[in-house]
Amino acid sequence: MRIGSRLANAAVSDIRAMTRACDAVGGINLGQGVCDLPTPAPVAAAAHAAIDAGKATYAPPEGVPALRQAVAARVAKDYGLEVDPASEVVVTLGATGGFAAAVLALLDPGDEVILFEPYYGYHYNTVVALGLTPVLVPLRPPTWALDPDLLLRALSPRTRAVVLCTPGNPSGKVWGEAELDALGDFARAHDLTVITDEIYEHIVYDGRRHVPLASRPGMRERTVTISGCSKTFSVTGWRVGYAIAPPQAAQRIAVAHDLLYVCAPTPLQHACAAGLAMPDDYFRALSVSYQKKRDIVCGALADAGLTPYVPAGAYYVLADARRLGCATAREAAFKLLDRTKIASVSGASFYRDPVGETLLRFCFAKDDDVLEEAARRLRAAG
Repeated sequence: MRIGSRLANAAVSDIRAMTRACDAVGGINLGQGVCDLPTPAPVAAAAHAAIDAGKATYAPPEGVPALRQAVAARVAKDYGLEVDPASEVVVTLGATGGFAAAVLALLDPGDEVILFEPYYGYHYNTVVALGLTPVLVPLRPPTWALDPDLLLRALSPRTRAVVLCTPGNPSGKVWGEAELDALGDFARAHDLTVITDEIYEHIVYDGRRHVPLASRPGMRERTVTISGCSKTFSVTGWRVGYAIAPPQAAQRIAVAHDLLYVCAPTPLQHACAAGLAMPDDYFRALSVSYQKKRDIVCGALADAGLTPYVPAGAYYVLADARRLGCATAREAAFKLLDRTKIASVSGASFYRDPVGETLLRFCFAKDDDVLEEAARRLRAAG
């Protein structure tokens, strides 16, 4: 059978490969961001109710009205952004499905897309798979600060869009207003679309707050904001995300999403609508809970000599793995798994720059008891 060349260099990610290796030894998986914490009771109850009510047919291409309305209400309450649920919100098969639909709908093969490094692998690989060219702008630790000169150097006549992930996976960087405005100035000056992945918007630390790029001056009309319910409600396997965009763009994203996926699971859309309507205290408590988890893992990594770059948001931490004495980060990840039965992910999964071979990523979306045991093992092996 002839095999197409479009995905000739693609493979199952190191993240999934490490999960399988971890399962094989009965280890603690701090590699893949599976987020196996309990689903909030109101969200689970709403899923059961929707299934019991027979809400099992296809959803509209834009998503069920209840969820689109809940998204619009949430962003109005949290960020003061008034969006029309009927024309500016599209429900997608997870945030990654929303990203793929946005790229397919708004960009053309041969276009160049700027991504910040370290990047989320699905962003990079989706851009490549759809025939576009990723151009990388490095953000360097420990602050991951934007260098405007490097951003300008990445520009070419074929540049059409910028991809922004905040809070960032894997770095945990949370973009502040000054950097967002600098990016906004750049996008407006060069007539670029910005696609933002804000799936970790409710997980930020040390008193920070998430600021959507679309809320900054002049950026509402050229930003596609992507988020979802996976991380906020610990339902990564439900695959319910959403995109917010100006009406014409949202309409095309809905068409692309229908072509790729038809719709996100109908009863789970109703459940996520109930989740987004939960009291504000739930969303505030999320950051407090995850900050405790962050501190457990980062403290253990530091004690083990794997210096962590303490994240400002999301639920991952990159750590310097050179102390393990390995030639590659993948080798370091497997060495750590063999020593401790703790899975991590090679930093090369998020970099083209060789610095990725010196880093490991750890996910701390786990129960505190599991993290305390992982911390004990890390310190013992240090």
